[in-house]
Amino acid sequence: MYRMFIIAVLSMFGQNVALAEGSVEAGKQKSVACAACHGADGNSVNPAWPRLAGQNQRYLIEQLEGFKEGDRQDPLMTPLAMMLSGQDMADLAAFYEAQEPGHREADPALVSLGQKIYRAGVVGEAIIPACYACHGPNGHGVAPAGYPALGGQHAAYTEAQLRAFRSGARRTDADQQMRNVAARLSDEEIIAVASYLQGLH
Repeated sequence: MYRMFIIAVLSMFGQNVALAEGSVEAGKQKSVACAACHGADGNSVNPAWPRLAGQNQRYLIEQLEGFKEGDRQDPLMTPLAMMLSGQDMADLAAFYEAQEPGHREADPALVSLGQKIYRAGVVGEAIIPACYACHGPNGHGVAPAGYPALGGQHAAYTEAQLRAFRSGARRTDADQQMRNVAARLSDEEIIAVASYLQGLH
């Protein structure tokens, strides 16, 4: 259960990732093209599209690079990312990180199971580590390690990403961390933890 926490801590000190210096103002101007899906301030309305407001820069840059390099596939994002330079990515990431994330509510019927998975993991036939070890007690993530903030994210989006990790369609996780976790999650557990995260802040 503590393995993921150890990995998170070591990642903060054991990696030296060079990121371009991003400009919030330049990112704001460039984000106009992103607003139709992600909202003017990164708080998307459509639950199929992720909320970007408050997300850490390193994670955002890594995901944009993933779309550009083919480790993540999306019919909308892939062609857009192909046109971005490293500086464009840094500017957009700086802008979105600086925005205030909105808050949402979880489905009360799913909170108990979702909270259990997130805070304690699952010990049984399939051992699932507690999510908070990498994503923080309030879902704010671990920015230096590039572990994303998940609190307040649309449940439908989080659910879709967990399924993508489980199937192997998404490959932007270092050392297959998320693929290994998602492979042990049932449909019921994915739905519950995604809903719980939507209400976490």
